[in-house]
Parts: sequence; C-alpha cells; structure tokens
Amino acid sequence: MNNNKINNIVIVGGGTSGWMTAAMLTRLFKSQLNITLIESEDIGTIGVGEATIPPLQIFNSVLGIKETDFIKHTQATFKLGIEFENWGKQQQSYMHAFGDIGKDIGFTQFHHYWLKSNPLDNSDFWQYSLNYQAAKANKFTVMDKVAGSPLAGITHAYHFDAGLYASFLRQYSENLNVKRIEGLITSTQLTPNGNIESVTLEGNQCIRGDFFIDCSGFAALLIEKQLHVGFENWQHWLPCDSAYAVQCERTATITPYTRSIAHDAGWQWCIPLQTRTGNGLVYCSKFISDDDAKALLLNNLDGKPLTEPRKINFKTGRREKQWHKNCVAIGLSSGFLEPLESTSLHLVQSAIIRLTKLFPHNGVQQTNIDEFNRQSQTEFEQIRDFIILHYHLNQRANKRGEEADLWQQCREMAIPESLQRKIDLFAATGIVTRHQDELFTEAAWVQVMLGQGIMPKDFNPLANSIQDHDLQEFLTNVKTIIGRTVDAMPEHEHFINKL
Repeated sequence: MNNNKINNIVIVGGGTSGWMTAAMLTRLFKSQLNITLIESEDIGTIGVGEATIPPLQIFNSVLGIKETDFIKHTQATFKLGIEFENWGKQQQSYMHAFGDIGKDIGFTQFHHYWLKSNPLDNSDFWQYSLNYQAAKANKFTVMDKVAGSPLAGITHAYHFDAGLYASFLRQYSENLNVKRIEGLITSTQLTPNGNIESVTLEGNQCIRGDFFIDCSGFAALLIEKQLHVGFENWQHWLPCDSAYAVQCERTATITPYTRSIAHDAGWQWCIPLQTRTGNGLVYCSKFISDDDAKALLLNNLDGKPLTEPRKINFKTGRREKQWHKNCVAIGLSSGFLEPLESTSLHLVQSAIIRLTKLFPHNGVQQTNIDEFNRQSQTEFEQIRDFIILHYHLNQRANKRGEEADLWQQCREMAIPESLQRKIDLFAATGIVTRHQDELFTEAAWVQVMLGQGIMPKDFNPLANSIQDHDLQEFLTNVKTIIGRTVDAMPEHEHFINKL
C-alpha cells in the first residue's frame, strides 16, 4: 500500500484559473480526490481575460457545458480572429483570422499557390479566409464545413465576462462537491523535505493537503514566496510593463473579432461583449507616464466609461519551475505573457490538462515534475516568440514622421534565435516550420508575417504542379464560394439573440 497517495488537493486562489482547475479536476477524477479551494472576496482578480482562442470550446465540452449555456451565463459573443491596426505601418491593418485560409492541394499549403499567382498586394490573401470575410461583414453562424464544397467552415472562439465564467464554474464545481473556503492565507507550513504541508488562514484555521495548486495570480503565494523557484524575465524582448483596464458602454455593432490597436508607447484592446465592451491599454512606462496612458485610453473608447480605469503592473516572463515539490502554479502565478493573442486562459487550460495527464496519484515523482516543466517551458517560449513577432516586424513612425521609441527598440532588438530562424525561412522560401503540438498554426504565422510586411521571395516548387490557368480558376472558385457563404450567414448579433 502506498502511503504517499494523493487524495487531498488544495487550490489557493479562485478567479478564472482557480475555478477552471477545480472544475476540470473534479470532472475527470470525480470521487478520487477531495478538492478544497481557498479564496477571498477581498482580493480582486485581474479580470482582463475576456477573449479566448478556439481551444476553450474543447475545455467546455469536456466539462459537459453546452455552448448555449456558456453564451448565456457569461454574456459572451463570438470571436473569429484579432484585427491588428497600425502594427505594420500606421493606418494599415490586417487580421489573424482563425481557421484555414483557402484550401491546401496535395502536399502543399495554400499560401504557396497564392504566392505562385503573383498577387499584387499582401491584403489579397484574406480574400481566401472565410473567418476574415465573415468577421468584417459582422456575420456569424456555427459551421463545420461549407456545404457542397471541400472548404472548412467557421473556426470560432469567444469574448466573454471572465468574472461570470468564474462564477459559473464555481457553481459547477460546488455541485460536484468541491469545498470552497473564504479566507486570507497568513502563513504556510513546510515539511522537513521542503514540501508544503498546510496553509493557515486568518483565525488560525489550518488547511492540510497532499498536493497544492497555486492560482494566487501575480502574488504567487506558494510557488514563489514559499518555494522560491525563480523567475525568468523576458522584458528585454517584451518591454511593456503596465496596463489600464476599463469597461465602457457597448457599441451599436457587436463585431465578431477583437481589435488590437497600436499606439506610440503600447497597444489598446477592444473586446465586445453583449452588454458592454472591455478595453485596455498595454504600455511601456519607460515611454509614457501613467497619467498620459490613462488619458490615451479614455480618449480612444468607443463608448462612455462604465468603471474607473484600473492599473495593472506586470513583468513578462515565466517561473523557472512551474511545478516544484508538491506544488503546481497555474495561471498568472506561473508567468505572464501580455494578452496580445488572447493566450492567458489558454495557458491556464493547457496547464490543467497537462497536470491531469501527469497527475501524481501515487505520490509525487521527479519524472512527472521534469516532464511537466519541460512542456510548460516549451509552450511559454513558443507563445513568447509569436508575440515578439508582432513587435519586431513593426514599421511604425510617430505622428511627426519620426520613429517612435518603443517601436524602434523592438524593431532593432536581437530576438530569440528560434524566432529569427522562422522569419528568415519564411522571407526566403514562404515555408513555416513548427512543432507538431505548437499552439499557433501555420496559417497564423503566415498571416502575421504577411500582414506586417514580409512577402516571401519564393514559394514551394510543388505549387508548380498546377498550371497558371487552372490556378486562377481555383483561386476564383474559392473566393466565390466564400462570398456566397458569407452572404447567406446571419448577422452576428442576430445569431446571438436567437440563442
């Protein structure tokens, strides 16, 4: 009999990451685990995780949550991509649209055939994106495939109220016997070998556990303040260190995409929900004061502010160990990457799934810890590179026609070798290399690099297998099918209202 068996799980911190963790663990392990979640209503959440990428659909599906219930409970809207305004050159925009672009033929990706066609302008590429065309037309419907054609359908994610999602998952978890304790942690007790034995709350209530999950946000109460795992700082690549977040009245049209608008010292997000819009400004305090950043955000809202702007300070990077001893960090306690590509909740989701696959039910093993940390590091670094890509490829100048300091710094800085290889290969050949389990698809990399000014010098010679006349007919047919499909879709807001 194994006396090290893991039975009692203590989650420190609620919010979206805490309740996502509690919900999935209790769903998958059912009666095998006793789960206690400690949170305090006196501690606010960051609350900027209001936009997602498509994998959240899988997470909700595993929990057995119907999409219609999710939409209703979280005031959600649908998201088809992220539009980047002023990131390449000022007054120019492009979209990272989810899903496929065009249709691959044989062993060659669509964008190589498009390159062979000798397009006059990079923007032509998005004529072959069903997601993009639907997004810009404010259309939406659930569609796996385009009827009567080989084209893939719509790939969607969500904009939603993260606080409402946490409340929804709290009810879900408590219905499955997760125990919630209200309170603030005052101390943590360690065993002689450095494991966490218990935490003590105000009033001297002691909570013991076999395994602890740190969802305490930037505070990192367990993984850093007690276990001192260290932090790898990436601000030399991603220099923004501050943000303001504010809610405003909803706009007349609820667009099915997120807007990311570059400004002189950072960028602004705009996330449309059913009843309001979530806004924020991510910026580098080296290049703009807090007061000026706050004013910049408020002067660029689409509606009347509903809340006072809330300041957020952050440091971009990751914990050197996200699992140490009998503690795993999930969410902001594990590290932070700015929400440029809406990856915050995905990193929570993937960490939870990774933990379930490596769960130490018969006692913590170093092999499990090492593999978890290896996978976590790889994922963080891959997402880091994708975010750096946007900054590094900028071609911005400020209003006086001079280079804006933040953007010049990002354009001229040395970048990770892993990213430089990708950029160089695409610029020369049009080829994108990626690991099989990498989050961002080949289409995502192609869209950002094309959208920010890289037109490859060559294309894969396999694209020569189709004659020019046949290629033009193929491209025209794809555009025609997409156009007809979008025309037949309902308006985005109409689709939501029907739910």
